[in-house]
Amino acid sequence: MRIFVTGATGFVGRALVDNLIADGHSVIAGVRAISAELPVEVEQKLVGDLRLLLDEQNTFTDILKNVDVVIHTAARVHIMNDNSVDPLTEFRKVNVTATHELAKQAARTGVKRFIFLSSIKVNGESTDNREVFRETDEPFPEDAYGQSKLEAEQALFELGHTSSMEIVVIRPPLIYGPGVKANFANMINIIKKGIPLPFGAVANKRSMLAIDNLVSFIKLSMTHTAATNQIFLIADGEDVSTTELLKKIAKAYKKSSRLIPVPVSWMIFFAKLLGKQNIAIRLFGDLQIDIGKAHRVLGWKPITSMDQQLKKMFEWDINSNTTKH
Repeated sequence: MRIFVTGATGFVGRALVDNLIADGHSVIAGVRAISAELPVEVEQKLVGDLRLLLDEQNTFTDILKNVDVVIHTAARVHIMNDNSVDPLTEFRKVNVTATHELAKQAARTGVKRFIFLSSIKVNGESTDNREVFRETDEPFPEDAYGQSKLEAEQALFELGHTSSMEIVVIRPPLIYGPGVKANFANMINIIKKGIPLPFGAVANKRSMLAIDNLVSFIKLSMTHTAATNQIFLIADGEDVSTTELLKKIAKAYKKSSRLIPVPVSWMIFFAKLLGKQNIAIRLFGDLQIDIGKAHRVLGWKPITSMDQQLKKMFEWDINSNTTKH
């Protein structure tokens, strides 16, 4: 198949590009910078920010000709401390307007399927005191990023109903794997340094998603007829507490988990005093996902466990450091 991947040098995009090439697909990579490093097997590189599509005179139609599937991973990502005067407007420019324009151009050029990487934040921020998240839930985004992803989904499905292009929406939770950045990478670095953490008594439950499991699901959704115009919530299928996660990371990286059992109520209290409620939600709250639909409708099952993915991350880190030196 001929596949166009946006955000091809991002954490998800690069893993996807490498995997698709290994499977023998022809890949066109959408990147923001001409200096972006990609596998030599990439058929073509499209350089340009999605914001270009905000100008109606700009078009990606030439690159989209003869493309079978678009996998749209590029986005203005969630920012913990967003300093924009109007964050929702900024998120909408890329995540809604540019996404919709890309999809319209894809539909006009005959692309068969458009796969959109959305976010579990469309469902909400946590499952504290409620049932696990499902595709049938009423959307309840609580920030500008989640709202923009919901609006993008709605625009795509509307386009799907008025064109022959099929839409697939995937709402993942936190994704981790080799090369992960941001908070997950920070946790790994803290464990590697042996810094004690006050998270030895956290009993929450959170669903996460190994990059290998996400890639396997995306590949399945490229061709499965039952995926047409559907939303899927996917995760590893093994929910863990913050305490369990840190212990698993320590084990994979061959370090001791120096976790002090401080009462969660104390930490939540101090987090609120410091204005860090969002961080507290992620560290101590529940976020559980029911992946039953993916199994019932597509027959999908996770291909790797959290322990296996963490071990792969450790091996990747070792190899990367060896290469640098």
